[in-house]
Amino acid sequence: MPTRRLRSVGRVRLTVPRFRWRPFGGVLGPAKTDAGQSLAALAFSAFTSVVAGLTLASQEDQFVALPGLLLFIPPAIGLRGNVFGPLGSRLSTNIQMGTFSWTWKVDSVLGQNLVAVLINSLLASLGISVLAELLALFLGDEGVPPIGFSDFVVAGVLGGIVASIVVLGFTLALTFAAVRLDLDLDNVVAPMVTAAGDLITLPALVLSLVLVRRGNTTLITATVLTIVTLALTLWLVRSGLQIARRIVAESLPVLLAAGSLSLIAGIAIESAEERLSWVMLVLLPGYLGTAGALGGILANRLSTKVHLGIVQFNLWPGAEARSDMAFTAALAAPIFALLALVAEVVAQAAAQGTPGLLLLLAVAMTGGLASTLFVLAIAYYGTLASVRFGLDPDNIGIPLVTAALDVVGALSLVAAVVVWRVA
Repeated sequence: MPTRRLRSVGRVRLTVPRFRWRPFGGVLGPAKTDAGQSLAALAFSAFTSVVAGLTLASQEDQFVALPGLLLFIPPAIGLRGNVFGPLGSRLSTNIQMGTFSWTWKVDSVLGQNLVAVLINSLLASLGISVLAELLALFLGDEGVPPIGFSDFVVAGVLGGIVASIVVLGFTLALTFAAVRLDLDLDNVVAPMVTAAGDLITLPALVLSLVLVRRGNTTLITATVLTIVTLALTLWLVRSGLQIARRIVAESLPVLLAAGSLSLIAGIAIESAEERLSWVMLVLLPGYLGTAGALGGILANRLSTKVHLGIVQFNLWPGAEARSDMAFTAALAAPIFALLALVAEVVAQAAAQGTPGLLLLLAVAMTGGLASTLFVLAIAYYGTLASVRFGLDPDNIGIPLVTAALDVVGALSLVAAVVVWRVA
């Protein structure tokens, strides 16, 4: 325990304990500034997720009227964070290593990152559209055919382009603010990008539905989008943009795997649709996004410290890694409680039925804390695996966490609803 000297009597030094405020039992300790930045970003994410939840709840009939489209919602929401979260992580690493500059040339570090996220977004949206169509055909009810492949491509790729433009601008603005205000991007990029993705993806998806099931118009639009995506990919392969090519090569398999697991989460949501009340649909995007953002914060912090040589990975986390894991866990309880409170207030304001604040708190805290414990392991060992295989953890961390969390998060929410018997 720290001490301070009072006075000396002869050769005897008298000391008394120096007591310090130690928030969360000392978990946050000297990182109170980091905690403040992360909590503010997570709170912003929680509030903006309500917009996504309201969009989902208000457009439920439209989504249900297009069989298979509900499957597409989790990967559509997650993809923005999976593409642009790693962009923020890479920029954060460059800032802290002193190699970042605002140079817009296509062959610069920033320029190649922008090329990579554009092509990643297009390719992943196209790939997830294929997977969604196959899964919808496999799971579809007889006599109720799902929407077609062209419909999925238009909804996924066109909606993704609209959302990506907005989220890209937001990510770059966040990077600029971090440089000017001396913020640590590792603490804010995952929740803030998640918030931007939540805020814009569902409205963009709804907007793209005007071209779904429009016969030849849908087919022509889907064909053009597919050709443009493949042409840009071929251009990148034949270019000399080594950084962009590496980012796409390392990221795309993880993005597609994350999308596949997100589709499984969509199955859980679609199968539990009757059990999830209006207020639970409002809670859902923020619930999934918060768990993923917490994992993203941890993955980003670990990734940067790997590049700086601060963290050495072992099978059992070392002191520095355990400190970051405890820091992340300490953020979970207040944020999931805030999510429940926001969902309750919105439900009351909209005159919708609600099980009550206490039950909402029980559901959010039970499922949320279980998801958080899971994500701590995924973030640490996923970063460890990427380092061991010679991959850049900046490209892998957030998509890997989101992939696991989409499934575990959706299942944990449904399980919590069942355990607490929330109608």
